[in-house]
Amino acid sequence: MLATVRKQLINHPALIPLFIFIGGGVAMSMGYLARLALKNPDVSWDRKNNPEPWNKLGPNDQYKVCLSAK
Repeated sequence: MLATVRKQLINHPALIPLFIFIGGGVAMSMGYLARLALKNPDVSWDRKNNPEPWNKLGPNDQYKVCLSAK
């Protein structure tokens, strides 16, 4: 399958930016999903030892992305 894609890219070089942007979008979305799975306090990977991880957050802990400057 990769040989067919390579052959198409050689024959149609206008497809190269399409593959670059689609690949970049896939990489960024996978990175965002990994960030959500690993950093979000609503996700509990260890239910036996830490069943409610959101209860350990203090009132000043920030876990959401803050886009506004203070």
